[in-house]
Amino acid sequence: MDTRKTDPILLDFPDRFESERLWIRAPLWGDGTALNEAVKESLDALRPWMPWALAVPTIEQSEAGIRRSRLQFLERTDLRLLLVHKETGQLVGSSGLHRMDWQARKFEIGYWVRTSYEKQGYVTEAVHAITAFAIQELQANRIEIRCDSRNSRSAKVAERAGFTLEGILRNDKRDVDGSLRNTMIFSKVRGVEY
Repeated sequence: MDTRKTDPILLDFPDRFESERLWIRAPLWGDGTALNEAVKESLDALRPWMPWALAVPTIEQSEAGIRRSRLQFLERTDLRLLLVHKETGQLVGSSGLHRMDWQARKFEIGYWVRTSYEKQGYVTEAVHAITAFAIQELQANRIEIRCDSRNSRSAKVAERAGFTLEGILRNDKRDVDGSLRNTMIFSKVRGVEY
């Protein structure tokens, strides 16, 4: 049996690729300051949807998170990706492939965008590129996007990127304020959408 097919730590794939306007790359030591700046700028927009955005992080907390993400990327347990503007070098947002099932080759794309880059198509562009990466480099059989059913902007990204709404899980999770919320599940499946 070829262990590269069963043990993701043995998989070789790029830790950086690009879209039209973005470098999409794995986190690196030292990215914490840029991440912290983007999170602080975007905290009000992130707070309703992201449990980690309830308090302003310190630069040290952001750097520690980046370093943990780098290790997870190398271990292939979570593939956080930073979205960096090609021309300015500024951090536009964060995305990645999460809650992975390497046996089934199933991945979930998550994302957020910095407030000053909202409504300019950066997240949809990144989702297209990350989807292509997952299909070509990771042989994805299923890619999901999950979002709070009230987060219409996130749902529109999934729709623009060609994902199909499969259903809504009712009272699926606790919201940041403790209320039960519904989760929309969008997907692309090998043999159906690609």
